[in-house]
Amino acid sequence: MGLIGFAGMRLIRYGDAIAELTGLSRSWIGLILVATVTSLPELVTGLSAVTVAQAPDIAVGDALGSCVFNLTILAFVDAFYRKEPVFAVAGRGHVLPASFGVILLSATALILVLSAQGMMPRIGHVSLGSVMLIGLYATAMRVIYLVEERHHEASRQPATTLSLKSALMGYASASVVIVGSGIWLPFLGVELARLMGWSNSFVGTLFVAVATSVPELATTIGALRIGAVDLAIGNLLGSNLFDVLILALDDVAYQPGALYEKVSTLHTVSALTAATMSGAVIVALTFRPVSRVLRLGSWASLTLLGLYLLNAAIQFLHGH
Repeated sequence: MGLIGFAGMRLIRYGDAIAELTGLSRSWIGLILVATVTSLPELVTGLSAVTVAQAPDIAVGDALGSCVFNLTILAFVDAFYRKEPVFAVAGRGHVLPASFGVILLSATALILVLSAQGMMPRIGHVSLGSVMLIGLYATAMRVIYLVEERHHEASRQPATTLSLKSALMGYASASVVIVGSGIWLPFLGVELARLMGWSNSFVGTLFVAVATSVPELATTIGALRIGAVDLAIGNLLGSNLFDVLILALDDVAYQPGALYEKVSTLHTVSALTAATMSGAVIVALTFRPVSRVLRLGSWASLTLLGLYLLNAAIQFLHGH
């Protein structure tokens, strides 16, 4: 995890340099480039979990658990970033990806429920729900791109000393390290579940998900150090969108049948929790709270943290 964290810190530096050199906004770079790479451990973990390890609950728990944990990171960002309230200074453009997060996560919960009841059609071994998730993700990326292009501003003179080629090479190198470090995580999760007598669903949601979210945590810390709040938030919200796409890719790679039919229905709780947390982020970005409760964080941050703890408690009590 330390290697993933180090690579994540480097990734944010190169991502910020790419934003300056290309004239793209930090929100867009965080949402697309940085979020995609920081979610690669979930992708690698999910694919290896459903192919080599044959542990579909690890894959689904990791993806949805990461969504919940990513939004919890946002709560800690608001609590520990003492310069100014995060939700008060964040760009309003984050409302759109957060809204798509609600849509994709709610759709995931619906797919899980219908699949458990045998009511979700399949195309071969692939669930029709996966096709729907891929379509929704593609739509989200297209709409976000069009909105970003509409509000694009002329770029300023870049302050970085890196060339675009150097920044892209550094970005690619950090990506390779993150991918390579994530391959072994599902096997660790399966072994932990066996030794502790826990379910793969519980281990995937609370343990593997935290491990694969280390890049998001590292890049968020790195972004705050350079004052790139929008890059940090864009990364977290973009990672959630990509994590839902990973579920569809895992389903395609899982040969025994539709992935959603082979996993615990408890994952629905994580999907709905993440959707509710995304809704709270939308309200916070619109309302822009400036006061802190007990000098800790805004009501939005405490809400996010409370929802994470609620999901963790449900997973612990019913995931054994």
